Amino acid sequence: MSVPHPLTLPDGMNFGEATGVSVNSQGHVFVFSRGGNTGGSAFAASEAQLLEFGADGRFLREIGRGLYAWSFAHAVRVDPQDNIWATDKGSDTIVKFTPDGRVSMVFGRKQEAADPGGPDHKGEPYKPAVDGRFRQPTNVAWDAQGDTYISDGYVNARVAKVDRNGDWLTSWGSHGSAPGQFNNPHDIAIDAQGQVYVADRGNRRIQVFDGKGRFVRQFTIDVPPPPNAKPAIGPADTDDSAAKTFQPGAPWAICISPSQTLYVADAFPGRIYRLKLDGAVTGVLGGAGKTLGKFGWIHEMACPTDTTLWVAEILNWRVQKLLLNGPT
Repeated sequence: MSVPHPLTLPDGMNFGEATGVSVNSQGHVFVFSRGGNTGGSAFAASEAQLLEFGADGRFLREIGRGLYAWSFAHAVRVDPQDNIWATDKGSDTIVKFTPDGRVSMVFGRKQEAADPGGPDHKGEPYKPAVDGRFRQPTNVAWDAQGDTYISDGYVNARVAKVDRNGDWLTSWGSHGSAPGQFNNPHDIAIDAQGQVYVADRGNRRIQVFDGKGRFVRQFTIDVPPPPNAKPAIGPADTDDSAAKTFQPGAPWAICISPSQTLYVADAFPGRIYRLKLDGAVTGVLGGAGKTLGKFGWIHEMACPTDTTLWVAEILNWRVQKLLLNGPT
């Protein structure tokens, strides 16, 4: 069941494309939205607002208003200590905020407006990845030791790992389709055993690694779409091309619940899949659409309990709160 109006914005404020959602230990909900200032830098509009809501859904505050890193919102996650981590694809940065909203760490660096030629994001062959710098990163996750794993992302096609102090440890991955390679690692999650799950969206699979980056296994979601399924926007890309982003089961967003249930969302046919950690599908819900319980490109999910799922949608400019039956 989708809860009507789970979040209340101030009068005159609306979400833009909702790209990120997370929940802290107090039940507060954080939304990263492509809204706010549209003036922007020399390269692009500044499309990022980080908003906090109380457990009752009431708007509390905007965090980091006018922040130098804000360019193009991608994801937000709250760590076990209630620090807030915002990943901005446009500025190539990940910003860690304290629970009271102060910047405490910055990862990566925004390209300077004076740099010639604009951001070095497109075109192959790509320049080699550099330790400590990112190119269109997508999300973060943490292990029990407090190390941070960063999916880095659209251009570098790798996973980076830093320790609790922010010091660089390692990275793994490259462009490709072999095990351990990526075609846009678009989301990342870690289970209770410390295994790292990477939503390898462009390869239409989820890859699993240990904490040192060693490949463990991979799996795909092969649930045929209904015969009458329509995409939320544009044509359905169901061919066997290398770009599998819009094929059924291509993982856009993933999260792991306290009971170690894996949830995965795709863009077409716009569904959420419930899986065991071995990849076995145990349930399916939703589909593309604009009404409650339907979805328009889920970009991030949060599963803070076994009966609650929050989803941030790009096309519908909203966040839905779903009440579930719990694990099976």
